Amino acid sequence: MKPLAQMIQHPNFLTLGRIVAVPLIVVLMLFPNRVCSFLAAVLFALAAITDFFDGYLARQHGMVSNFGRIMDPLADKLLVSSAFIMLAGLGWAPAWMVCIIIGREMAVTGLRNFIAESKEDLSASSLGKYKTGFQIAAIIPLLLHYPILGVDFTRVGAFFLWIALVLTLWSGIDYFVRFRRLIEFT
Repeated sequence: MKPLAQMIQHPNFLTLGRIVAVPLIVVLMLFPNRVCSFLAAVLFALAAITDFFDGYLARQHGMVSNFGRIMDPLADKLLVSSAFIMLAGLGWAPAWMVCIIIGREMAVTGLRNFIAESKEDLSASSLGKYKTGFQIAAIIPLLLHYPILGVDFTRVGAFFLWIALVLTLWSGIDYFVRFRRLIEFT
C-alpha cells in the first residue's frame, strides 16, 4: 500500500478530486445565495485548475496511465456539465446553449471511444483546450452571478459563454472532420 503523501502527489488523485468536487458544487448551487454561489465558484475554480496540474504532473514525472487518459476527460466533462446544468436550472445560463455544449461533449466522448479502439492519439487539440478554457471562464462568473464591487458578473459570464459556444461547436466539428475515417455508415 502506498503512503498517503505519495498517493496525494499522484496526478490521478487530482482527477479524482475533480470528480469529488462535482456533488459539492451541485449541493452549494441548491442554495442560490451570495455565500453558496461564491463558495461554488471558488470550489469550481480550484477543481478546474487541477485539470492543468494533473496532466502536467503526469507528463513531467512519467506517470501517464490508462486510468488518467480515460478519467481525466471524463472528470472535466462531469465538472463542466454539472455546473452548466445547475446554471440552466437556476436560469443563470440559457438552457439551449447548455444543451448544445453538453450535446457536443457527449458526441465527442463517443467519438473518442472509436479513437481509443483504433489506438490513435486521444490528446485534446489546442482548439479543444481553448474551448475548455472559455467554458471555465464563463462558468465562474455565472456562478458568482451577483454584482460584486460594481462588476456585473452575469454579463461577464454571458460574454465568455458566447465565445465558449462558438469554440465548442468549432472544436466538435473539427474533431469529427479529423477522425471521419473512423466513422462507418453501413
